[in-house]
This record gives sequence, C-alpha cells and structure tokens, in this order.
Amino acid sequence: MAGRSGRTVRDLRRANRTAVLQRLYFDGPLSRFELGPATGLSSGSVSNVVADLVADGLVEEAGSVGSDGGRPRTLLRVAPASGHLIGVDVGETRVRVELFDLTLTELARAERPLTQQSPDVEAVVGHIHEGVAEVLDKAGLPPGRLLGVGIGVPGIVEHTPDLGAVVHGQTIGWDAVPLEALLRSGSPLPDTVPHLIDNGAKTLGQAEMWFGAGRGARNAVVVLFGSGVGASLVTPDAEQGRAVEWGHLTVRVRGRRCRCGASGCLEAYAGAESLLARWREEGGRVPGGTDEETALSAMLAAAYPSGGEAADPVALAVLEETAEYLGAGLSDLINLFQPERILIGGWAGLRLGTRFLPAVRRHAVSYALRHPAQKVTVELGRLGPDAVTVGAAILPLADFFARGGRRPDPAPASPAPAWRTALAERAPR
Repeated sequence: MAGRSGRTVRDLRRANRTAVLQRLYFDGPLSRFELGPATGLSSGSVSNVVADLVADGLVEEAGSVGSDGGRPRTLLRVAPASGHLIGVDVGETRVRVELFDLTLTELARAERPLTQQSPDVEAVVGHIHEGVAEVLDKAGLPPGRLLGVGIGVPGIVEHTPDLGAVVHGQTIGWDAVPLEALLRSGSPLPDTVPHLIDNGAKTLGQAEMWFGAGRGARNAVVVLFGSGVGASLVTPDAEQGRAVEWGHLTVRVRGRRCRCGASGCLEAYAGAESLLARWREEGGRVPGGTDEETALSAMLAAAYPSGGEAADPVALAVLEETAEYLGAGLSDLINLFQPERILIGGWAGLRLGTRFLPAVRRHAVSYALRHPAQKVTVELGRLGPDAVTVGAAILPLADFFARGGRRPDPAPASPAPAWRTALAERAPR
C-alpha cells in the first residue's frame, strides 16, 4: 500500500535498511543506541531493522562497550563475508580484476596485459571473463555468491534500455561498443549477477571520496592521470560523481594532434603516452621494447638521477613543460567548479608523485583566479594504483545498499532477453 508520498511500506523498509547498513559500514562498529541518532530512526525501528539484518547474515556483533551505570552495549558491524564484489579496471596497458569481500578487503586478483595501442574489444571481453573466473577459483567462491561486477573503462558510458552500458571510447577506437551486452553474452556468471559499467575516472573519484583523500569534502575534482587524462567532478548535486572529458579541453590552438583526432588537447601534452612521445621527439632515449610504465620510470630516473649523475636536460624540460600544462588544465577546473580539493591519481600521476606535485600546484594557482585558488588544495590520491578497481567494486556495492542489502530478484524466464535480441540484430550478416 502506498502512502500520500507514493512510498510503500516496502520502500520504507528498504530505506531504513539502507540507512542502518550505510552507517554501520562507514562509521561502525556502533551500538543500537548510537544508530538511532546516526540514522534518524526510532529505537524500535532500529531494533527491527537490526534484527532483520542479523537474520540475513549481513550484520554481526563486534564486541561491547560500557555504558553509564547500565549494561554494556553490544557493538554491531557489517559482516565482511556476507557478500562479495568484483572490480575491473580496463586500462590502456592492462585489464586488472580484483575480488573483494563486502568491506572491500582484497581476496584475489588477476591481470592481463594489453599489447595493442587500441585495445581490441573481443580481447578485453575475454580478459574480463578469464579474470573473473580466475579470482573466483583462487578464492574458492561460487559465482552465485557475487553481488555484482563493476567495470571502469576509458571513454563516455551511455546507458541504453536495450543494450545496457554502451562505451564511446574515441581515443581507443571504441565506437558505441555494447560492452555490457558483450560481457553478459559469454559470462561465466549467473544472469542475476549485474555488470555495472562506468567511466574509469569516475570510479577512481568514487573510491577516493568514500575511502581516500576526498573524505569529508563536499566539492572535489579527482583527476586520473594515466596514458591519457580524465577527471571526475563531485558536488552535492552529483554525489556519485560525474565524469568530465577534461583531457580534451583545448589548451593550445593549432597544437599537437591528440589521439582523439583534434589538435591542442590537454591529453596531447599531459598524458603519459604523449609525454613519452615528446621526449622521443626531442631526442630523448626512450627505452625500446618496454611498456609505458617502465618507460616513464626511466624518464623520471633520467630527469632526476640519484648518485650525483647529471640530469638529462631533455627529459627534465619535457617534464617541467608537462607540469605547466597540467597546472594550466587544473586552473580551468578551479575557475569552472571552485572545488575544495583536487586529487591526482592514476598510475602516471602516482609515479610522478611528490616530485612533480609542487610544480603542478604552483602553475595551477598562477593560472587560476585568486579567490577560488586560495580555497583549493591540490594533492595526491591515497588509494594507490588499485583505486580504479576499488571504485569499480563500489558500483555494485552502492547498488546493494540502494536495495537495502537485498540481492537482485531472479529474472523471469524469457526465451530472449532484450539485450540478447538487440545484440543479435547488430551482428554482421
């Protein structure tokens, strides 16, 4: 039965379960007494919800604390083994798959390198299927125990009614790739396990906001600095983050050709791929036969040698110029969105690290308007190179919370799901 607000009793119960689960997840362990003020629920509602969650195996006791003159209060926490999640990072050099328990403690991982500059869609889908099967096998976990698989990808993700998530990855040669349908088509998982796909910069941002350097901020920009560059904007109106194609902001008219096809994009100067290309073009000794991560480490060692060796002036000049371009790009984010914090993550951003950050911060402030620049901090993310996979795993975790800790209902029997029919219609004849 629906009330005047249109919400049913079932909706109310789900919302109450969500409120209790989230507070225990982020602030626990907590007692029933503490959960009341934390959730805004009455003591009776808290007792009922907790009883349901304990019966479902989602919440467990975690010791006790004394109270003023009364009996000790039992502490409660989310049970780590009550659910499992997979996060996938589809990068431009590798596909990384990680299995987590409900508290996002890593249980197993698998990696597959990508050797082509533009990753083949079928190869990526195969790597994900193989990686999912591998981590489940390592952990001895039945596929049906999963709450979901989250996937972070480069490019714009469009959610469609027939094919689910479709990826527009112009820089990697993906044109309207129906990735969700392709993954579900040959998945080793039951149909009840959702595949949730979003932009990799957004999943990185979600991870840093929930568990990393973004905690407590209301307005933040999280930058993914890898082979290319991207960003996620988090505001009170977009608490889950919004991916912005910041790497394709024009920073130089008639500038270098970007891999998206345009000229003068920030990514043509600030991404690791372009950074190494510029070093090579200026006569730098880029190691042959190595991946981008190894080559960037070599560039850093050449620019900032240890042991009293002379620095490579070409490598140093390219890095300094890159810091200025990156800082100028950050100044646009400062002027447009006036964030409290800007966090830099991604494998290249973390590898350049603290040695690179002061120059980037200095240029960002010098190019930005004084007032918003005085209010922003620019720092590195705290979650390391696995932040995208952690953020990808948050996609099914957030979905699980939104359903009040309920697993998805089994799909009704159907001779041909909509995504399968749509995929068959797109297949070449």
